[in-house]
Amino acid sequence: MTTHSPAATPAAALAAARHPTRPLARSRGRGAAGFTLIELIVVMAIVALLVSIAAPRYLHSVDRAREASLRSSLQVMRHAIDQFAADRGRYPESLQELVDARYLRQLPEDPLTQRADSWVALAPAPDSVLSGAVWDVRSGAAGRARDGGLYAEW
Repeated sequence: MTTHSPAATPAAALAAARHPTRPLARSRGRGAAGFTLIELIVVMAIVALLVSIAAPRYLHSVDRAREASLRSSLQVMRHAIDQFAADRGRYPESLQELVDARYLRQLPEDPLTQRADSWVALAPAPDSVLSGAVWDVRSGAAGRARDGGLYAEW
C-alpha cells in the first residue's frame, strides 16, 4: 500500500490550482496579537466623543448639587439663628456663638468657596427690637447661580 500526499493525486492538484494558498496582503509579523495604529485612533475618537457628551452633563450636575447644598446650609444656619433668638431674646454675636451654644455642631463649609470662614454675617436693622450682631447669613462666594441671581444675595 502506497501512501500519496494530497497534492500528488490529480484531484488534489486541480483543487490546489484553483485555490492557491497565498500569503495575506499584510503580515503582522512574529507577534500576531495587538492592534494597529488606525484601530487605536478609531477607539480613541469614539472615547473622546463619548466624553465630550458626558462631561458637560456631569459638570452641570455638580453645579446643581453645590447650589442645592448652599441653599440647605443657609437654611440650617438661618433656622439656628432664629432658634437662638427665640431662646435667648437676642441675636448671636457671631456664627461661632451658634456652635458654642450647640445650636450647630459646627459651621458648615460653604460648598462654593469650600471654606467654613467665608460666610458673611448680616447685622440686624438699627431699629430692631433684639440686640446682637448676626441677624442673617449669606455666602461669601462670588459669581452668579444658574438662575442668574448672585450667590451673595441668597
